[in-house]
Amino acid sequence: MFAGALALSLLTVVGCGGSTSSTRSASSADGQPPVSAPVAAPEQPARADNRPRVVFLGDSITAGLGLSPEQSYPTLIQQKIDAASLGYHVVNAGVSGDTSAGGLSRLDWALDGEVKVMVVALGGNDGLRGLPPEELQKNLATIIERAQARTIAVVLAGMEAPPNFGQTYTVSFRRVYADLATQYGVPLIPFLLQGVAGIEGLNQRDGIHPTAEGARTVADNVWTVLRPTLKKS
Repeated sequence: MFAGALALSLLTVVGCGGSTSSTRSASSADGQPPVSAPVAAPEQPARADNRPRVVFLGDSITAGLGLSPEQSYPTLIQQKIDAASLGYHVVNAGVSGDTSAGGLSRLDWALDGEVKVMVVALGGNDGLRGLPPEELQKNLATIIERAQARTIAVVLAGMEAPPNFGQTYTVSFRRVYADLATQYGVPLIPFLLQGVAGIEGLNQRDGIHPTAEGARTVADNVWTVLRPTLKKS
């Protein structure tokens, strides 16, 4: 299942000597997988775009780590929006290494301007660090509530936890997304990396971040759920 695919990916990361974090690192005694260190929030676009915004609040997968900007899946979503003549401007608010708590801490910045829709794609680093699913749920719930309070439509992207923390953790982690989608009535992308995780040709050497081809599959996963929301907003 997805957990098995992520397990394979994580083993690849350790073998490739991935980057470390202050919480857990490849050289730590407990042997947990590395987590990318956060980087500075991306700058606002230099050229003003007056179209209503679709913000992607995420981590390195959203930021397009290892890809050129035009290959990231939010950029590919912009192309799909333009082709469908839907009149929205995509803002990539992905920051490498971010957990759900990190995303919450910069939410006000991400929601600057005329934001109509927000795609929340956080949780991968929570799972890699083995952070409690209860914290993930609380952080994501707060993000959704704050966005909805501003009449911003939310799309939630699900993520899977690696299996090395046990079956109970994996199931609890997965359930967070389904429960939040039901509680707040938001569309759910069941698994952001569906059709990409664990597939060697669709991932970079670290085994976690999609290649350009993998990003196209991620964009398709997102578009299937996002397009109906954009047509209603």
